Amino acid sequence: MADKKIILTGGGTAGHVTPNIALIPELEKRGFEIHYIGSKEGIEKELISNFDIPYYGISSGKLRRYFDVKNFTDPFRIINGYREAKKIIKDLKPDIVFSKGGFVTVPVVKAASSKGVPCVLHESDISPGLANRLCIKSADVICTNFPETVEHLPEGKARVTGSPIRRELFEGNKPKGLEFCGFDDTKPVIMIIGGSLGSVKVNEAVRSILPKLLDRFQVVHLCGKEKLDESLVGTKGYIQFEYVQKELKDIMCAADMVISRAGANAICELVALAKPNILIPLSLEASRGDQILNAESFEKQGYSYLLREEDMTDETLLEAIDVLWKDKEKYIEAMTKGGHGDAVKTIADIIEEVCK
Repeated sequence: MADKKIILTGGGTAGHVTPNIALIPELEKRGFEIHYIGSKEGIEKELISNFDIPYYGISSGKLRRYFDVKNFTDPFRIINGYREAKKIIKDLKPDIVFSKGGFVTVPVVKAASSKGVPCVLHESDISPGLANRLCIKSADVICTNFPETVEHLPEGKARVTGSPIRRELFEGNKPKGLEFCGFDDTKPVIMIIGGSLGSVKVNEAVRSILPKLLDRFQVVHLCGKEKLDESLVGTKGYIQFEYVQKELKDIMCAADMVISRAGANAICELVALAKPNILIPLSLEASRGDQILNAESFEKQGYSYLLREEDMTDETLLEAIDVLWKDKEKYIEAMTKGGHGDAVKTIADIIEEVCK
């Protein structure tokens, strides 16, 4: 019987959920009874449904820096989510809350703090996002991916841990991945990842150069929800999926090169797997710049080829692919020597320490 109880929270994108999923086996091994709080209809609900873990959906809203009609209604959703989270915490009486970020976590962390429940946060990006910034005062410890993040956080609260990586990603089977995609072993495989919500610009750029890519590569494209191109279905050497989960480890194993957005969790997985990669971070027009900082850090360490979205054309994308492919061994060596530790164990140790 579990002797400790933990609430995991995080949502909005897969990057706010998969690190929690990575922690689940280790926490269970250490005797934790695990519960999950997320939004009522977010991607986290679907992802957590694959585990035997109680899920609680609460109202959630988003605090935007731009005008949107929802700005008038979302504050009420956040207040309602706070009330719902407070009741759940009162009923469950957890020993600790672990928050991975996303706006659904703000009412959960605040509710836990109001009930005297300790909280550990994880910040993936170099500079903390707004949701985590709102939660910093309520946190006992803040785990980070990058040493650069520490300067943005209160003294004594930050620990550099890296990002929890799902152990199953290291158990991929290349032949299974090729078979799932309908590929063979005659050409190398490029994997395109636009994030769980997809990226229109990356999708369009890849599809624009697809005929030239297929001369030399096979292409598996994770293009995001409702972003399939029906006109390309059946194209030899090209397969597209909105999202994959259990097959991801095999597809990743089969991939010889990855083109990706620069969300911190996704790129930490690429480095852990030593996959040569091109990072195309979200531009400042579409984000607060966190992906740019992530990509610059990885470029500086020799892990990634950085192609800025505003510089992306058919020619520059093809050039990036040529350079990365030619120098792939150099990138693999840098990632292999990077010395990324076991973040799952480190964070689980911190959770137990804070519990005590």
